[in-house]
Amino acid sequence: MITETPSHYDHLEQMPVHELLTSINNEDKTVPLAVEKAIPQIEALVTEIVTRMQQGGRLFYIGAGTSGRLGVVDASECPPTYGVPFDLVVGIIAGGDGAIRKAVEFAEDDAEQAWKDIMPYNPTDLDTVIGIAASGRTPYVIGGLNQAREAGLLTGCVVCNPGSAVAQAAEFPVEVVTGPEFVTGSTRMKAGTAQKLVLNMISTSVMIQLGKVKGNKMVDMQLTNIKLQDRAAKMVMSEINVSREMAEGLLAKYGNVRNAVDGFTNERQSN
Repeated sequence: MITETPSHYDHLEQMPVHELLTSINNEDKTVPLAVEKAIPQIEALVTEIVTRMQQGGRLFYIGAGTSGRLGVVDASECPPTYGVPFDLVVGIIAGGDGAIRKAVEFAEDDAEQAWKDIMPYNPTDLDTVIGIAASGRTPYVIGGLNQAREAGLLTGCVVCNPGSAVAQAAEFPVEVVTGPEFVTGSTRMKAGTAQKLVLNMISTSVMIQLGKVKGNKMVDMQLTNIKLQDRAAKMVMSEINVSREMAEGLLAKYGNVRNAVDGFTNERQSN
């Protein structure tokens, strides 16, 4: 596997800090170019996901270790960012939520467990399962994709080695070949960065296609802290040309930017 091949650098323990940082950064610069080559694959997957989610489907990420954590992060950020239900995009990690903080030994080696982890959500053929695995050989992910596919779900993946077993198990594979890691085999580095970029692209483009963004604004975001409340007030003030006080009142009444703007417009028209 390319991700397991020796680093382009050696004697790392002898490098001064500046050389370490510069060398890591030089390797990181190659990641967006690798992702760019996979855009046609990402586009094909996103198009299929949107079609199903428009009919009520959901999106599941499955993965182990760093890959699983990245899926959980992406899924957990969709509700606050786009105001969607917490179970519309679901991140599932081998070993359960405890594995987010502490590695669970051999959890990734169980080819039956991923589908068992999905089953409580009552999956349907409108749902999508994306397997995330830098190596492309994780049994947890391969088994989950195979069983999801047999059940009629859409399957995709994000891997960092070409021609992998995970890619073969998915209908819509995304292969981002990032090459050797700075620390040999440490796929939390370039491979992890590539996976994060691809997941950003998938979830963001899906949410935009589902109408969760207006212009370039997160009009359905949850107002869960002062920063977001401030941002929302400014968005309402700009959109309908009202005072800060009125914008805050509308947000308190309607809950988010979209509803505040629509509510104000409807109130004005009815009067």
